[in-house]
Amino acid sequence: MGRLGMPELIIIFLIVIVIFGANRLPGLGKGIGSAIRNFKNGIKDETADDKS
Repeated sequence: MGRLGMPELIIIFLIVIVIFGANRLPGLGKGIGSAIRNFKNGIKDETADDKS
């Protein structure tokens, strides 16, 4: 399996726009960003608990 290049990323982005619609993309991005942030904070808290 190779890496994703720019043409593949553009195709994936266009498919996401078709599936979710342009109006829902900001909310979807906000939700994904929040989930990633919570995951990182959870990992950070877990490693801090392990050290103490």
